[in-house]
Amino acid sequence: MIRIPLRPLARVLKARETGENPDLIEQENRRLRIEAMRDGARRRAEGRLLMVVLIFLCGFVVLSARMGLLAATAPMELRAAMPGQISSARAQIVDRNGHVLATNLPTQVLYAETQRMIDPERAARELARIFPDIDADQMAARFTDPDRRFIWIRPRLSPEQQQAVHDIGEPGLMLGPREMRVYPNGRMAAHVLGGARVGQQGVNAAEVLGAAGAELYFDAELRDPARIDQPLQLSLDLTLQSVVTEVLEGAKRLFKARGATAVLMDVNTGEVLSLVSLPDFDPNNRPAPATEGDPADSPLFNRAVQGYYELGSVMKSFAIAQALEEGAVTPDSRIDTRGPLTWGRFSIRDFRNYGPELSVKDVLVRSSNIGTARIMRELGADKQQDFLRELGFLDPAALELPEAARSRPLTPDNWSELSTMTISYGHGMSTSPLALAAGYAALVNGGRKVTPTLLRQNRPRLGAQVISERTSRQMRLMLHQVVQEGTASFARIPGYPVGGKTGSADKPSARGGYMEDAVFASFASVFPSHDPRYVLIVTLDEAVDTTGPEPRRTAGWTAVPVSAEITRRIAPLLDIRPTDLATAEAALYAR
Repeated sequence: MIRIPLRPLARVLKARETGENPDLIEQENRRLRIEAMRDGARRRAEGRLLMVVLIFLCGFVVLSARMGLLAATAPMELRAAMPGQISSARAQIVDRNGHVLATNLPTQVLYAETQRMIDPERAARELARIFPDIDADQMAARFTDPDRRFIWIRPRLSPEQQQAVHDIGEPGLMLGPREMRVYPNGRMAAHVLGGARVGQQGVNAAEVLGAAGAELYFDAELRDPARIDQPLQLSLDLTLQSVVTEVLEGAKRLFKARGATAVLMDVNTGEVLSLVSLPDFDPNNRPAPATEGDPADSPLFNRAVQGYYELGSVMKSFAIAQALEEGAVTPDSRIDTRGPLTWGRFSIRDFRNYGPELSVKDVLVRSSNIGTARIMRELGADKQQDFLRELGFLDPAALELPEAARSRPLTPDNWSELSTMTISYGHGMSTSPLALAAGYAALVNGGRKVTPTLLRQNRPRLGAQVISERTSRQMRLMLHQVVQEGTASFARIPGYPVGGKTGSADKPSARGGYMEDAVFASFASVFPSHDPRYVLIVTLDEAVDTTGPEPRRTAGWTAVPVSAEITRRIAPLLDIRPTDLATAEAALYAR
């Protein structure tokens, strides 16, 4: 190793010989050495700084590339939960105006870890005091069972109950967080919402799953983590639903009906604004399915969708519309109504004697079975089936409810000439009130098929042309005349012109044939009659009016006044302006 001296000796000696100051040479030497050290330190610092800049630059490039890749690829759905985790999240359900129909609320579940319990007998007594349905002795036996270490006690607690459990002071009584499905409007729209149930559960969470109705049909969408903050908006209007329910409940009590149904539908979009089926239930406390008796008597049974009935004379409108569309008749054509009309050992009769003949218009207005049967006999079974299939009567209702898909109309195995005639006036084939609403919507909206829906729509959803605009205009006028001149006179409402058709069908007996004094009464109405926007179906099962000297069971005395009261109340809510009868009829006859 060569050591460089701090003092350059040769230069110092020379400086002494020449008389110069040697200290200056030493200072100069020290300065040069310090400058060299500074230059080295600066170069090292610059190198390190460059390295840091390069690292940050590389990181920025990597992040930019990753962000670009994510932006360019299709979005991926989030997973509901990691393995071993339970998600209780569920989106809200709201009506068409944003009013909450179903939501989740936090609550607590009560369970017991028996190995932690200090005084199980006292805990059982205190729980029985808080929850009257708990038997203290049975609960104490469960707590002291050596084979039990974990016991579920209550699936949900109110805040007051939570505090009362805390006050017991028993360390073995445990609370766990839960999300509970709540229906703040109680029984309102119960058959549409359906209800929820608990799926997989642990002490800290439990799945909330759909049990029936819209909750089950849209279960995957409601549980989708990517849509939790997006409420499911239905076509229902909570205010209208409340009005229809109130009137229908009153009618069921007044007429001592076994059941009742109402469906309110927009004739252009197919939106169901109200759907009521009675008896109903509270989805907050959904009852168990019936295991015996008639399923139709269960409050869970949705009569508007699952109920398929012979609806009687309300079906005559479709027979008349088909005959008009085929060109077989005009509203003024004369039809032979002499009776009875016999076919083999069967006879077809009218409610009263209407004389030897009626016009096609009067066949509908006066509801002649014989006249309708003769009109349809000329068209034949094949054409009748094709027309009813186009309107959707031969297939399950296409509504967003699982109950709709599981129910099917009943049609004759052998669609004979007799079947053709009886089906024309509403016997021999069953259909649902919902399908009837969709069919009447097509009759009056210009002839376009309508698909019922429970989802709010922003524009018309009209399907195939099933009858012409001309035939639709003729049907609007004749349905108006049924109310003004025929069997539905109680449907007249000042300021709100209504058109419609009544139906009073004898109920089939389980032993064959038909029951005595048991009628399924229906009224299919459209309003305003000169510019229909809505169709309202009202049905009453075994209703009877006892206000007169004799019991009256026909739809004109039962279903029609109920429909009129509903229409009178909801028309202003639907922003329908009052129209005098003369103006409405001028519009109807002008077309």
